[in-house]
Amino acid sequence: MDLTVVAYIVYLLISVGLTVWVARTLSRNGRIFLADVLHGNEKLADAVNHLLVVGFYLVNFGFVALYLSRDSAVRDARELFEALSVKLGVVLLVLGVMHLGNVYVLNRIRRRGTMEREQVPPVAPQGWTAPPKNGPWAPPAPAGPQV
Repeated sequence: MDLTVVAYIVYLLISVGLTVWVARTLSRNGRIFLADVLHGNEKLADAVNHLLVVGFYLVNFGFVALYLSRDSAVRDARELFEALSVKLGVVLLVLGVMHLGNVYVLNRIRRRGTMEREQVPPVAPQGWTAPPKNGPWAPPAPAGPQV
């Protein structure tokens, strides 16, 4: 069997395996984050999580397929490892950048929701009241004459 074909097969197996593993890990652990971003709406969090996973698969499998071709034939084991390291390294970088981009966008949405909740006071102001004359919350009595 030609070593170029071996490189393609190994590249596809590892890339697809890594993509599936990363997608499952992000889906499982990101669900809690999505529920917080979406203010506890579990059904919406599950739906958004599923849509993100589908989009993640489409983009990454498309990239893996487009990046499959090689200009020159692989002649020996050294070239096989070099080709695989470059291709898998780029796939891993793309997976990481996509993950960081998703986290950044979701964190911005989460911060915006948190800021909106903080701007609305939980109880309307009740008006000003005079300070107590005595008791633990009364202001300290003025000091006597200084000599």
